[in-house]
Amino acid sequence: MSGKIQGVHHIAIKPTAEQYDKTVDFYTRLLGMKIVKSWGDPQRPCLMVSCGDNSCMEILGSDSEPAPGGPLAHIAFATDKVDELVEAARSEGYEITDEPRDVDLGGMPIRIAFLYGPTQEHIELFWEKGSR
Repeated sequence: MSGKIQGVHHIAIKPTAEQYDKTVDFYTRLLGMKIVKSWGDPQRPCLMVSCGDNSCMEILGSDSEPAPGGPLAHIAFATDKVDELVEAARSEGYEITDEPRDVDLGGMPIRIAFLYGPTQEHIELFWEKGSR
């Protein structure tokens, strides 16, 4: 299956509502990461900060309750083969949590799907339609 994943697109973290501003400050001010995209609303703001190269960290606004699995929400792999990889994973018995779908992410057309990997890691397959 080599060549179907072009790299890590982003890693998503989901701080609590109380931790959100401090988390954004840590990554943008302290570490110097630049905001490359933002969306959502004041109650649930979301943004992506550049990690250099072509990867990002997504900081998701959340409810005040901590996420059950901790702050890591998912790992997103860049691929233009979202549907093909979902079908391959399904045929091997992996759980597909979100079927492939097209989304407009703040003016960026994408195609995404989510599944659980072998150790229950939540994986997003992420195709930024303007690339590749």
